[in-house]
Amino acid sequence: MSGPVELAAAALADRPAWVVGGAVRDRLLGREVLDLDVVVDGEPKAAAAALARAAGPGAARFELSGPFRTWRVVGPGHAWQIDVSPLRGGSLEADLALRDLTINAMAEPVGGGELADPFGGRADLEARRARAVGPRSFADDPLRALRVARFACELELEVEADTARLARAHAPELAAVAGERVFAEFKRIVAAPRIRAGLALMEELGLMEHVLPELSAMRGVEQNRYHHADVHDHTLEVLDETLRLQADPAAVFDEIHAARLRALLAEPLADGLTRGDALRLGALLHDAAKPQTRAIGDDGEVLGFPRHDVEGAALVRRRLTALRASDALRTHVAALTRHHLRLGFLTHERDERGALPRRAVYRYLTTTEPVEVDVTLLSVADRLATRGRKADEAIARHLSLARDIVGDALRWRAGETRPPVLVRGDELARELGIEPGPLLGRLLAELAEATFAGEVATRDEAIAAARAHLAETRSEAETGA
Repeated sequence: MSGPVELAAAALADRPAWVVGGAVRDRLLGREVLDLDVVVDGEPKAAAAALARAAGPGAARFELSGPFRTWRVVGPGHAWQIDVSPLRGGSLEADLALRDLTINAMAEPVGGGELADPFGGRADLEARRARAVGPRSFADDPLRALRVARFACELELEVEADTARLARAHAPELAAVAGERVFAEFKRIVAAPRIRAGLALMEELGLMEHVLPELSAMRGVEQNRYHHADVHDHTLEVLDETLRLQADPAAVFDEIHAARLRALLAEPLADGLTRGDALRLGALLHDAAKPQTRAIGDDGEVLGFPRHDVEGAALVRRRLTALRASDALRTHVAALTRHHLRLGFLTHERDERGALPRRAVYRYLTTTEPVEVDVTLLSVADRLATRGRKADEAIARHLSLARDIVGDALRWRAGETRPPVLVRGDELARELGIEPGPLLGRLLAELAEATFAGEVATRDEAIAAARAHLAETRSEAETGA
């Protein structure tokens, strides 16, 4: 069979069955349909078995957890999937009445036939309108309030006024919904081309404080004179700059580096998100700890946000853990938050010619790894969105440094510039007459840095450099320096 629609038509021809929901909506929109929801007037297990047999070798079927007795059939190579559920309420119209939005409450017989559209979903789809099926649409499942924002964002829909009121009324109930279900919807907003519209709708419907309360907490938190916006609006401007970088890295970097950056940001990372999507999350959360770390002087002026990078990284981990994100994504976004200030610090380490010492480059790469490229981009977006006192001068310095270091970061990530090991640890310990331990580890780290910087290139030079460094370390210890 060529796809799930044709397969369902053939395998379920002998029983009452309908394609429902998103697959019908997407067909009407002219989209490819690879994920199918089917309801059957009968036993879904038997229908799933018939589908799996028709799909042939390589197909799999299993029961999904939950109260609805739904079975999933996955095609060979995961090319498509079909979820089979029993008809609810005793009739097709009763089943459709239990769904969330009218655009998702349409059905078609699996073998083809007249569209069942009892609630006007097709007209709403043509009008690009998100409208609840009925007054209990969100009471049955509070997650549907967030789904409204997701569908409106993905499909460019306007939310009908009564539907917006319903969503707003049920928004607090999101607190009782499992974190993984909330994240499944929210991450699609994060990944959507119209993410800003989705976030704005989440705010309008009162959803944000129950999904990403850290962003809501930023509102009204004023910053120092080097910023032109409060933390909330600054964060959204950082997101805007991130989106621009993601769409066109060549606006800041040369075309050779821009091509590699595009490829990197398109790479899958975790939880169905790309590195570019994760960078968007980093933009939203990089200043998450500013509300709790703001320091105010005696004159009432904002002095800064000490340790907001450190505390923010811990806060990000907690939030993404509550949303049941994977450890890979938690670690990645927390690292973006932890290191988003580091490139800015390096602007003070350039020499009189504007060059950055190679040792400083090495320390930046090893400290920020494995987000050395991603966090460089985040720092650029952060700087571009900071337009207070002396902004133009600061932006120019930062972009110049970022352009210098992004090539190093890309080559480092690709393994092209890792310093070679000139002498093994056990060999160095014998040469210097020391025991394995922390001191040996520090000497090896010093040699790696010196090798990257081009200060040593042979085994003999490495041993001599280590011996000199050891002598200097012992001298400082003896003098108390």
